[in-house]
Amino acid sequence: MEPRVNLFENKVTASYVKRLVTAGKVAESSGLPAATYELVKIRASQINGCAMCLDMHTKDALHAGESTLRINLVAAWREATVFTEAERAALELTEAGTRLADGGGVSEETWQRVRKHYDEDQIGGLLVAVATINAWNRLNAIAHTPAGNYEPGQF
Repeated sequence: MEPRVNLFENKVTASYVKRLVTAGKVAESSGLPAATYELVKIRASQINGCAMCLDMHTKDALHAGESTLRINLVAAWREATVFTEAERAALELTEAGTRLADGGGVSEETWQRVRKHYDEDQIGGLLVAVATINAWNRLNAIAHTPAGNYEPGQF
């Protein structure tokens, strides 16, 4: 598959990509656990059908020590017993924030579960993580960025 647009070579998209990378660093420095951050990126990318982001974030998670079992079960996290209550709250928020167009938004129940497990900085990190990965997913899906050749730490 050939990309419609090379996001790193197009002057406008390259400028935006640079800013998205910086936005991701905000989530990384929020105190949000690294494993949770990767799970959020994987789940949103599954929902959005972003092959490039799934390639990247599953490989990065594996490289960081995440188990294949947990990575494979992210799509079915509600029925899986391998996620903590805090991770489940983060995944629930990720789904609600990614599926805004489906109606309903983020329920008060979801928000309370998030608040139970995360402090203010971590909640800010979750919000930034969900917003940023959704932006990446849309860029890559629209541009048809090919997947399969990512190497951990490449970017």
